[in-house]
Amino acid sequence: MRFGFCGRASGMGKKGCELQSASGGRKTVSMKRYGADGWTDREDLGMFFYGMITALAIALACFVTSRPMQEKDRSDLGIRNGGQLTRQQALSWLCLTGIFLLLAGVSALRIEVGNDYGKYVDIFHEIYEGTDSAYVVTEPGFNFVVKAVYVLSGYENYLLVFALFGAATVFLFLRAMYEQSVDFKLSLAMFLLLGLYFRTFTTVRYYFVLALTLYSLKYVKRKEFGKFLLLTLFAALFHKSVLVVLLFYPLAYLPWKKWMVVTGGIGAAGVFLFQKQILSLALRLYPTFRDTVYLTQDIGLSANASGIVRCLFVFLLAALCWRESVRDSRENRFYLKLSVIGFLLYTCGSFLPLVSRLSYYVVTPQLLLAPGLLRGLYGTGGRKKGLVTALTLGFCLCYFCWFMRMASGNGINVLPYRSWIFTDKEWIDGSDLF
Repeated sequence: MRFGFCGRASGMGKKGCELQSASGGRKTVSMKRYGADGWTDREDLGMFFYGMITALAIALACFVTSRPMQEKDRSDLGIRNGGQLTRQQALSWLCLTGIFLLLAGVSALRIEVGNDYGKYVDIFHEIYEGTDSAYVVTEPGFNFVVKAVYVLSGYENYLLVFALFGAATVFLFLRAMYEQSVDFKLSLAMFLLLGLYFRTFTTVRYYFVLALTLYSLKYVKRKEFGKFLLLTLFAALFHKSVLVVLLFYPLAYLPWKKWMVVTGGIGAAGVFLFQKQILSLALRLYPTFRDTVYLTQDIGLSANASGIVRCLFVFLLAALCWRESVRDSRENRFYLKLSVIGFLLYTCGSFLPLVSRLSYYVVTPQLLLAPGLLRGLYGTGGRKKGLVTALTLGFCLCYFCWFMRMASGNGINVLPYRSWIFTDKEWIDGSDLF
């Protein structure tokens, strides 16, 4: 009996389908795909496809009515009018559903899209077989879901695993933005134009956890710290790096005194003096990074330039909107302080491997901060509001163009887009394999 799986497996230098026999031997067979010879020439088509998806989702979001932040329960569209939906509420529900189906569908239908797609397929296999415990470095919650899907499917259904995590991630991001953003359409536009949605095609368990942390912010703001703790511990079953939010989120929520700012600045500067010690501690917590390319690649200020630029732009927006949107808004100050922590991680911690994974926990709330900053300008003159809004949208569009140009690189690899729908099926010993 044999089973097969596709992907760019770690250690494999080419695309293919790898077969596993009952005796444990492996061999690689080539896959037949439509247009396989032209994959490298399909990036422009992929950019156009992603652009259309982005435009359609934003268009649907324009019909979604943002709920006031003071509303106690924003999850039920029918809570008003005795539980009866108004026409506008029904339209919002339909558009939200359409956005979810669109984004979750694009994620679920992909194959070999994402920098570590093949590596994850290998990890799924090792989780299912349990043949190499040293290789399986993923957390127990993630392992349980993968094994449950494989057992219930009766075979190594990695496509379903990717689809489930993709749908769950999109759902959590949409729910977090709808419930917490004062302008859902702007939050969704940033989610798409800043490339965050397309990055969910890589490191699937990390972005699932990132969506959970964005959703958990509402518990911090409500001072329901018990729920926040439980949700964070649940998220840690899928990616343990999330535990840093137990420090970062309460720290940002506290009022910052002058002595705290001075002490933090001195501490951030002192990081440069103890880089070796801090790196050694990080490798103890994440021993899988030892003797890997992560210690020499994607480190330094240049590797984190995009995150630094995003933070600097947010600081500019906050300066422009300080009097109207920041000075008297604890919520916006909370989000802004998270961005300050993220900026320090990107800069002072740039020597750490994959420090962006920690930074994303504190900079992703910018999806909620920017709409809050612009909302404060609604009562001011239209000229300033129009200027800042145009500046924000212009920055997001420029970032999207840059991201699309980089999207085929080794660090992202979400271009060209490929779907298993357009993949020839290959029959091996009676098994229907993609």
